[in-house]
Amino acid sequence: MKHFSTYWKASKKPKKQRKYLANAPLHIKRKFMSVNLTKILRQKYKTRNIEIRKGDTVKVMRGKYKGKTGKITKIKTKLMKIYLEGIQKKKQEGSMVDVPLKSSNLQIIELNTDDKRRFKKLKEISGKTETHKKERKPEIKQDKNNEEKK
Repeated sequence: MKHFSTYWKASKKPKKQRKYLANAPLHIKRKFMSVNLTKILRQKYKTRNIEIRKGDTVKVMRGKYKGKTGKITKIKTKLMKIYLEGIQKKKQEGSMVDVPLKSSNLQIIELNTDDKRRFKKLKEISGKTETHKKERKPEIKQDKNNEEKK
């Protein structure tokens, strides 16, 4: 088992940041694999990103395959790589192989609606942000100069 500590993420050193990513357990690596939502989905769900799932439709935003869209076929949490259908390259021998992509280079266009728990969480998040905004009261600022003059 790899040695892991949550104290590493508090460090400024790039070496320790890389160590934190590489040695993190799978339940933490899964959280690193969140993907940005489109502007329309951001407004709908009131969140900027969400953890990726098999079956989501995504668009590639960076790299050689920029602009291509496809459904997610495979996710390798251990390697932190995502595979899309339709994005493949030819090997030297002639066979086709899927191309691994990083989650930071993708954007979700359409969410997979099969998982009810996932959407229940999204609805809770979107409901919380609205209520917090309504409950806030404006703070009354008092100037120190005005108090001293009186």
